[in-house]
Amino acid sequence: MPKVTQEYMEARRKQILEAARRCFLRDGFHSTSMQDLFAESGLSAGAVYRHFASKNEMITAIVEENMRDVLAMVQSVARSRPSSSIGALMADVLEIVKAKTAEQNVAGLSVLAWSESLRNPSLAAQFDDLMTQMRSALADVIRERQQSGSLTREVSAEAIAAAFMCTLPGYILQLAMGDTKTVEGVPDALRALWPDSATS
Repeated sequence: MPKVTQEYMEARRKQILEAARRCFLRDGFHSTSMQDLFAESGLSAGAVYRHFASKNEMITAIVEENMRDVLAMVQSVARSRPSSSIGALMADVLEIVKAKTAEQNVAGLSVLAWSESLRNPSLAAQFDDLMTQMRSALADVIRERQQSGSLTREVSAEAIAAAFMCTLPGYILQLAMGDTKTVEGVPDALRALWPDSATS
């Protein structure tokens, strides 16, 4: 029997998760059965179960992937634009989320996952962990700006990071509902609210 490569396994896993995303967005988590997932992926039950023991494992994997994507966006934007204001960095993250939503409906999946976390303690714990990581990463970036004198120190880095983390879900919710006109000016509003400043 030929050896199964890691690349093959990763491609199959990706195929299953893409099928799961389509099913979940179309029918919701609870109305999607494992049979639906087998049919959508075009794979046998055995092939799917080789990667995921349950539908909940797929939901968790998708949530983790989405959250880690957003975390990576924050870190990537911060690294690539070290001299940008915090408002500009936050605006860039929102614009990336909007683009990802147009490609993969990241916003719709996020809202589904948030609602699922209300009844799924394991998923809720994972959300909490990833949100904590995102707040911490953003607070580190904000702290750097404060130390350089380009951002006020009157408010803690943690509080500013928390403010952005409160803004992000509202933006995502409106994108998920198709309300792109309302959120159109939000990135520019963030740039205006948090411009470069030498206040210390």
